[in-house]
Amino acid sequence: MALFFDHAWFEAKLAERGLARDVLAAAASLSTEDLILVFKDQKELSAGQVAAFAELLGVTTAEVADRAGVATPRPDPALSFDARILALEQRVATLESKIASLTGG
Repeated sequence: MALFFDHAWFEAKLAERGLARDVLAAAASLSTEDLILVFKDQKELSAGQVAAFAELLGVTTAEVADRAGVATPRPDPALSFDARILALEQRVATLESKIASLTGG
């Protein structure tokens, strides 16, 4: 378990998938500023954000929790797949709404 947030590992995982930090922030319902604080180990992730990071990076929630620092909570493995899909659909709807408001569409 990492004592502090392992930003190099997260950056490498993002690079492997050709993703930028802003995609990670959006997937976890974090602002860009909040994600910067997470990477600086100045903001803790929630269990839901750990799950979102894991899904996007293609790793286990345990690995994300281990790399995110000592106090990072692990998501409840009992959460159903359907509940996770519903949560992701809600995030997508929120993102689409924000994009529409920015583009005037």
